[in-house]
Amino acid sequence: MKKGKKIFKFLIIIIFLLFIARGGVYVYAKITPAPVINRANNLTLYDNNKKVFFQGSGSKKWISLNKMSKYIKDATIAAEDKNFYKHHGFDYLRIIKASITNVSNKSVEQGASTITQQYAKNLFLNFDKTWQRKWKEMWYTIELEAHYSKREILEGYLNTINYGHGVYGIENASRFYFNKSASDLTLAEATMLIGIPKAPSIYSPLINKEKAKERQLIILNSMVKNKMITRKEKKEAYNTDLIYYGKKESEELSTVMYYYDAVLDELKTISSIPKSYSDSKGLKIYTYLDRNSQINLEESIKKEIPDSSKIQTSVVMMKPNSGRIIALVGGRDYNKSEYNRATSAKRQVGSTMKPYLYYAALENGFTPSTTFTSEKTTFTFNNNKDYAPNNYNNIYGNKPISMATAIAYSENIYAVKTHVFLGSEALIDVAKRVGINEELEDITSLPLGTEEINIIDMAKGYSAFANLGNKVSPHLIKKVVDGNGKILYEDKHKGVVVLNKSLCFILNNLLTSTYDSNYIDYNYPTAINLENKLTHKYALKSGTTDTDNWYIGYNKDIITAVWVGYDDNKKLKKTEYKYGQNIWLNSVETYEKGKTNEWYKIPNNVLGVLVEPISGRPAIETDKKKKLVYFIKGTEPEGELITTFEEKLNRDLVKAS
Repeated sequence: MKKGKKIFKFLIIIIFLLFIARGGVYVYAKITPAPVINRANNLTLYDNNKKVFFQGSGSKKWISLNKMSKYIKDATIAAEDKNFYKHHGFDYLRIIKASITNVSNKSVEQGASTITQQYAKNLFLNFDKTWQRKWKEMWYTIELEAHYSKREILEGYLNTINYGHGVYGIENASRFYFNKSASDLTLAEATMLIGIPKAPSIYSPLINKEKAKERQLIILNSMVKNKMITRKEKKEAYNTDLIYYGKKESEELSTVMYYYDAVLDELKTISSIPKSYSDSKGLKIYTYLDRNSQINLEESIKKEIPDSSKIQTSVVMMKPNSGRIIALVGGRDYNKSEYNRATSAKRQVGSTMKPYLYYAALENGFTPSTTFTSEKTTFTFNNNKDYAPNNYNNIYGNKPISMATAIAYSENIYAVKTHVFLGSEALIDVAKRVGINEELEDITSLPLGTEEINIIDMAKGYSAFANLGNKVSPHLIKKVVDGNGKILYEDKHKGVVVLNKSLCFILNNLLTSTYDSNYIDYNYPTAINLENKLTHKYALKSGTTDTDNWYIGYNKDIITAVWVGYDDNKKLKKTEYKYGQNIWLNSVETYEKGKTNEWYKIPNNVLGVLVEPISGRPAIETDKKKKLVYFIKGTEPEGELITTFEEKLNRDLVKAS
């Protein structure tokens, strides 16, 4: 009994001390300078011409609380923080209840953040789940409550919160979803909007109407419970068939928000940018976005892919010498899907993996005229396991063909023979050197692109060929300036030499064979239909699997990588393989329009030789087709071209069937 009284007295003392400490904290917060909420976390993004393409919480569409629809204010309080006007930033009872529920269910099912806490988080903080961030969030919450009225906090919260699709603030959201001001929203419209910020990618009615209606009903029920509306009003609002507008006032681009998201991802990796923006008074972020290229990409995608199709795409346009990303698409329409496939997705790359292999081959003594026999082949290894790859459509020359021909046709048999002869470490080493960070599996099918890689990484890898040997770091940000005009970051990316300049030159020329009619023989080059459509010279490689289609092409000026496929890995139809090629063609040709058709200068140690294209032997007068192919001096072909490579491979590693 005495022990119980002592514990009770101890708890009373602790609570008393906590109240004193709490009071002291609020007094201290009161005498500190008020946080500047009208400029904090105001992100303004500029394109490469210094024109604004995104402005965050500094948007001119700020609406005062007294002009907002009553339903907006009531629905927000009911849904997010029913004790908003009673607490001083923290709802302790709610915190205790949520903690008990989460502990009991062994999962985080309930949150206890108040509107003030959420506003503090949106204004000042990044969203890393660390204790340091939590403590900062608590302090900013106290500062807001100490310096601003409840009306000011609620008004600021509603004007800065994310409503999905790159839309921030209730006025912008109202105009985007319903084409009207927030002052004119009905109960049905207001409760639909207020449900979105909890998880915009889930509760946006433009993405998932069913989930959005479920969330709306929860909010309506909360309003009834808090006696803000009647059951009849709830029923009428829930049964209202809402019509969605789904457009921004300046609907110039629906894909530019993918670029914006990628910029924010990059911003988090720059150490000189404060993790909390509270002292920066907003940030001005200057990017390398080429608005014309972004517009053209979007128009090309809309033109090529039918509206009714669920197929998706990602595209990256990058300057190969610097790694500057000038245009980026992470999906067909950000308003319908915010998932950024350019930054987040990894897909099977198909035959776009082969250039890494063929660079490794050139490095290890192969030349463009090195031959292997194109024939149905089964590879038998020491563990008695067989591997029998096929060429596309099972087309084989049944004769020796040159590396140049293998690239033109994207020959799988030649690629696997090369891979087996070199050893898997050769391909993996080149891929790592140029910046492919994936842990590539040591498998025989690796050069056929069975591994999944991100599109930006693939563009980075190819850029080392395009710039003649330098690994670059893809990036979108040129400069970051804070609200006081102080430069917080400036791009100083430099490339690192990882490949041989002369071998890159040879490979780049080999990759033009993919649309060269000189290589028409028992098969056709993979992009032969582009030969008469291209006004400029490009190195080009396609990649095709059952579920993925790639086109990556470049010259010294620009590299463009295109992926097309379904998010659920559904198989592509034959007619759908043309989308990627057409998007790539339209993008690069529009970008290069009016520019000089420049190609790489021949290195001093490289020699051009006229060869018969398919066999790779030196051309003779009677040959119907002759092709100028480049070699390191001293390795050019002379006479018979059947090399010892295949003889060794047949003797040690292969059983032809």
